[in-house]
Amino acid sequence: MTRPSERPETLYEAVGGSDVLRRLSNTFYEAVLADPLLAPVFAGFTPTHIEHVAVWLAEIFGGPVRFTAELGGHQALLRAHLGLSITEEQRLRWMELMTAAVEKELPDDELLRRRVMEYFDWGTKIAREVSADPAGTDLGDPGPTPRWGWNGLR
Repeated sequence: MTRPSERPETLYEAVGGSDVLRRLSNTFYEAVLADPLLAPVFAGFTPTHIEHVAVWLAEIFGGPVRFTAELGGHQALLRAHLGLSITEEQRLRWMELMTAAVEKELPDDELLRRRVMEYFDWGTKIAREVSADPAGTDLGDPGPTPRWGWNGLR
């Protein structure tokens, strides 16, 4: 077990950076697209989605701020979920598949995996809430892209 003083400063560093987050996204979406409950939510899925999710996660976890700089930031991510009408059953299945992907792709570090999954639980609840609003809804200013660290939301 890694002592806190030996841990990397950011979750981004602890997971192993962008390549690991890209693998995580790829593994996860392979399962999602094969899942009868979740595949319909991702009807408009394109392979660039995997890269966009990896870039988002990198920024959330303390890495490069490319999602904000290149892909529209927090506002764009929230807008992408409008009108999807995500159910709680779908959210929970999403969490199950992500848990399996995290166990396969992330380092074998219980605290790291727990912190990452806490972010996903928090984020999927927001995505579900936003998804109930129709596409084109004005979300106002959601503020900057959140950052998630060893102690949760920073």
